[in-house]
Amino acid sequence: MAKSKKLTKPTADNPSSTTPPITFTPPACLHDGHALPHLIVLDLDYTLWPFYSDIHISTPVRLVPSSHPPTLADRNGEYFALYPDAPHILRLLAALPNTRLAVASKSPVGDLCREVLKLLRLPPPLPLAEGVPGGGGGEKGGPKRTIDAFDAGLEIYEGSKLRHFEVLAKRTGIPFSQMLFFDDERPNLEVESLGVTMRLIRDGLTWEELEKGIMQWRGNQGAA
Repeated sequence: MAKSKKLTKPTADNPSSTTPPITFTPPACLHDGHALPHLIVLDLDYTLWPFYSDIHISTPVRLVPSSHPPTLADRNGEYFALYPDAPHILRLLAALPNTRLAVASKSPVGDLCREVLKLLRLPPPLPLAEGVPGGGGGEKGGPKRTIDAFDAGLEIYEGSKLRHFEVLAKRTGIPFSQMLFFDDERPNLEVESLGVTMRLIRDGLTWEELEKGIMQWRGNQGAA
C-alpha cells in the first residue's frame, strides 16, 4: 500500500503537543559509557520526515514564521515538518563528541531535499536532567539549520544504498562496522552485506527507535 503524506499543521501561539519537559533524560544508551556508532546515517522520506519529497511537495517552499514545530508550506498551502522527535534527536546526536551524522536517500529531488533541510530549523537544546552527563544546563547554543547537523555529508540520489555507503566510507574513513543506518524500506537491508547495521523502522525516527537501533548495533559488535 502506498504511503500517504501526514499533514502537520503549525501553530503560532501554542506550543507543540510534543513540547519537551522542563528537564530531559535521553535514552540510557547515549550516556551509559558503552560504545556508540562512529557514524549514524538517516534516510529522509518516512524516516526523518513523513512524506515523499518527490511526490508531496509543490515548489517553491517557505518557512512558516513562528511555527511550532518549525514547519514549511509549499505552493499549494500544504505543510511539511520533521517527525516530532527527530529535531531533538538530531540536536543531541550532533553534540556527541565521537559520532557523526549523514544522510543516505534515494530521492530524485536532491536539491529540494537540501532546501528543506536548510529551511527547517532545529529547536534549542533540551535541558538535560541532573545526573546526566552535561545535565543541569544541557548543550549550549541556539537553534540551527537541520542541514548543519549532518557533518558527514548528504548522499541524495537514485540508485542502490550500497553506493551511498561506499561514498560515505571513502569520505569519512569510518569502517562499515561502525555505521548505524535508519531506514523504512526493507530492500535497503542490502547495506548489511557491507557490515553496516540497519534499523528498519515503520513510523519515523523516535527516541525508542534510536535506542533500539543503538542496542542492535551493539549486539552486532558483540557488546550488548
